[in-house]
Amino acid sequence: MTKYIFKIGLVTTIVFGTQSCTTAIIDEGDKSSLPDLTRTITYQADIQDIMTNNCITCHAGPAPNAGLDLSNYQNTRYTTEQGNLIERMNDNTNPMPPNGKLSPQVLQIMDKWVTDRFPEN
Repeated sequence: MTKYIFKIGLVTTIVFGTQSCTTAIIDEGDKSSLPDLTRTITYQADIQDIMTNNCITCHAGPAPNAGLDLSNYQNTRYTTEQGNLIERMNDNTNPMPPNGKLSPQVLQIMDKWVTDRFPEN
C-alpha cells in the first residue's frame, strides 16, 4: 500500500511539475532603444568573446554542429557574410544560441561589426 501511495505521489508531482515548465523570455528591450555605438567593433576586442561565451561549445572542434565552426576570425566572418549567423541570433522563435536570444547589447555589437566591415583587430 505504501509503494502504491508513493507511486501516485510521484506521478502527480511529475505531471504537475512538467505542466508548469515554461521557457522564460526576459524582455531586455531591443537594439533600437540603445544608444548608438561610436567606437569601432573588432573581432579580437569584441566578437571573439561573444563567440567563446555563446557559440563555440557547439560550433567548434573536430565535428561542430551543422558543420559550422565559429572558433576563429575567418570562419566567423565568412558565416556572417555568407551565412545566416546574424539572422539566427536575431530570430525570436528559433534563436542561436538555442538556450535563448542574446542581449540587445550583444546583438548591437554584432550588427556594428558588420557595419564596420569585419575588422579583425
